[in-house]
Amino acid sequence: MAADHRQRGNADIELISIPTDTYPLDGLFYTPRHVPTRAAALLFHGNCHNFYTGPSRFLPEILTAHGIACLAFNRRGHDMVTSLAARDIGGGAFQIAAEAVADNRLAAAWLAGRGHHRPILIGHSNGGVLAAQHCADHPDTPALVLLSAHCGGRAITTKLSARGMFGGDHLPELIAQARKMVEQGRGKDLMLLPGWWWVASAESVLDYGQNMPDTLANAAKIRCPVLYLCGDQEPEDIYPARAFAALCGASCEVHIIDDCNHFYTGHEASVGAQVADWLRAVA
Repeated sequence: MAADHRQRGNADIELISIPTDTYPLDGLFYTPRHVPTRAAALLFHGNCHNFYTGPSRFLPEILTAHGIACLAFNRRGHDMVTSLAARDIGGGAFQIAAEAVADNRLAAAWLAGRGHHRPILIGHSNGGVLAAQHCADHPDTPALVLLSAHCGGRAITTKLSARGMFGGDHLPELIAQARKMVEQGRGKDLMLLPGWWWVASAESVLDYGQNMPDTLANAAKIRCPVLYLCGDQEPEDIYPARAFAALCGASCEVHIIDDCNHFYTGHEASVGAQVADWLRAVA
């Protein structure tokens, strides 16, 4: 597709598309307009989000003012359910951890093709879990920013359900149902979840509890400076900022934001400033 270039505030913006073995990853590449580009960042969105919501939306305007180009892109598991070619559907309801890891590598390769071989990694929520995995797999990463990264690992569905999310009180029945559906060859069929993103495929329900990267296990593999932000309304057993810092193989600075939820509602400017100031000091 022909490139679509626009300008906004501090950045030149290019609509981009990254090929995969199935459907492409769409996104925006922001390059600084008023200052030289000194670094580049990959922005990993959270569960059922996309490149135009949350930190992937508000950070590029701030970071480009500091000379940091930004690639904000959709993994194939973006939004909840999305229309693809013809009547095909995809999205977060069908996400698989291995595919998400592959998507992040493809995005990094695209950025390398633009001359940015060692990008800063910034991930929100589930994107933070994936950013920690990508960082552990790429020890030459210069800096990692985790924005409310959850703990991941095989305990994540149990911990979420204990707080009324994901399967809530019905987790064992839902897991049994998902296994039966997969055995019947119905792994792509959707299930209703009482406390999650409303629907997910049977295959995705099982994968989320079995194959998500373990954030704390990856902590010791990190070799670059880390900034880990969380809101004070987020439970620490699910969003383990201090535990990660204690295990981290490099320096890790933790910021707990007062009166703040998981999505940083009303704190976007403050979060952006904290990230930009920290990156200016370390990367």
